[in-house]
Amino acid sequence: MAMELEYDRSLYGIEHVAGPFEITDEIIDRANSSTGETGPAFISDAGAKEAGYRGRIAPPTLCCILVRQVSLPDVKVKFGRTQMHAGQRVEPKAPVYAGDRLTASSHLKDVYAKTGRSGTMVFVVWETTFTNQDGQVVAEVQESFAKRE
Repeated sequence: MAMELEYDRSLYGIEHVAGPFEITDEIIDRANSSTGETGPAFISDAGAKEAGYRGRIAPPTLCCILVRQVSLPDVKVKFGRTQMHAGQRVEPKAPVYAGDRLTASSHLKDVYAKTGRSGTMVFVVWETTFTNQDGQVVAEVQESFAKRE
């Protein structure tokens, strides 16, 4: 028997926009440093051009860092006392270059219950699409948060 979840269903279909995020060399340096990225295309324009890019690119995980700056509403799940981050996935779609201006658009993707060895948990899943100044989608990030008793 499926558990009937109580939460704010009116959030479906609403986009929450953030940005623009200016992608500077300093931001790329910090992302490289936090992930241990040392590939030539991420370090310099020369290395990027040698790899076939028009200039220095950011590591794909940069959008995972930027997504933390997107303000999302409370889904008001009537379940559990503890909430935790339950995972994140990034799907790079196009290179992010130094000098780009990215916009984030997030929407509620799913709310569901799952029962396992440790009991029942409710998952809230958000999907964020990052678009550059030319309207090109550069990445999609999916984040899950879990609530449990």
